[in-house]
Amino acid sequence: MQAHVVTKSEQQSHAKSLHLGAVSGTGSYETRRNAKKRGFRCSTSVLQLPQTSSLSMFIYAGQQLRQLRERLGLTLRDVEAASSEIAARHQNQEYFIPFSRLSEIEAKGTLPSIYRIYSLAAIYRCDHRTIFGWYEVHFDTIADDNNVTQIPNTHRFASVPHLDTLQVPVAIDPGFDVRRTMNLARMIQKWGIVPLQFMPGFQRGPHTYAFVGTEDFTMYPLLMPGSFLQVDESKTEIVNEGWRSEYERPIYFIETRQEFICSWCNISDREQLVIQPHPLSPTTPRVFQYPHEAEVIGQVVGVAMRLNEWKPAGEHSIRKQPVQLN
Repeated sequence: MQAHVVTKSEQQSHAKSLHLGAVSGTGSYETRRNAKKRGFRCSTSVLQLPQTSSLSMFIYAGQQLRQLRERLGLTLRDVEAASSEIAARHQNQEYFIPFSRLSEIEAKGTLPSIYRIYSLAAIYRCDHRTIFGWYEVHFDTIADDNNVTQIPNTHRFASVPHLDTLQVPVAIDPGFDVRRTMNLARMIQKWGIVPLQFMPGFQRGPHTYAFVGTEDFTMYPLLMPGSFLQVDESKTEIVNEGWRSEYERPIYFIETRQEFICSWCNISDREQLVIQPHPLSPTTPRVFQYPHEAEVIGQVVGVAMRLNEWKPAGEHSIRKQPVQLN
C-alpha cells in the first residue's frame, strides 16, 4: 500500500477546519485546548499557525512512520495493542498509543511524546535516533552543543553521547617517532570508522593536534613529555605581554625546517623568533629568522597529559620495540 502524501493545500484546509472555533473565539474550551496541543497558538481573535517548515517536517515524519508500519505488515490496532503491553510493563500509560492518535501522527502531523516515540521504536524495531532524526532531532550533535553555556562548577562530563561509530586514525605515517614533537594531523594517513566513542572533532574546526615527544623537555615541567596538545590555528599572532603568571602565558606550536617545537616565544627587535623554554627545562633558548626559518602553526589551547609515567631524560635514550597493534 502506498502512503498518501499530504499536500500543502490539504494541510491548510485541515488546520482551518479543525480550529475554526479558535479563530472566532466561539469554539469550546476543548477545541482551543486541542489546538494548542497540535502546536497552534489561539486567542479570541487570532489563530497563529505553526511555521510551514515545522508543519511540513511533522507531516514528513508521520509519513515515514506510516511507511515503516506498513512495510512491517502492522495495522493501527496492532500498534495500539503492542503499546498497551509496553505501558503495562512500565506501569506508565504515557507509553500507550491509541489507534486514533497514531492515525493523527501519521496523517495530520501530530507530534508524538517521547514516551510514544519509545513505544514506536520498540514496536517497529527501529533505532529511536532514526525516528528523532525524522523530526530533525540529532543526538550526535549533543557534543557540539555542550559549549553553549559555561558551567561554573567543577563536574563530571556525563552528557557525552554514547556513539556507536567514530572516525579515528587507522593508518599512521611510518615515520612517526614518539621521541619527537609532531603534528598529529600530518601523521594520519587514513581515517576510518571503528566502534569507539567521542573523538570526532579531530577532523573538524580550526584546531590541529600535536604530540609532545617523549624526549622533548622544552616546556617541562609545565608540559610533560608525551602530552597531547590541541592547537588553535587561528591564533598565530605572538603576544609578548599581558599575562599574570606562567600558566596564562601563551604557548605556541612552531614548525621549523627540521622539527616542530612547542614553547613560549617572542619576536625580537630584529624580527627574530626567540624560542623561550621553561626556566626549569634543560633545553636552551634558540633563535630563528622569522618567518623564513620558522612558522607559527597556532597557540596551544588544550592539553592532555599523564602525571604518573614520567621518566628522566636519560631513560628515553634507549628506544623500545613498538607494540604491534592488531
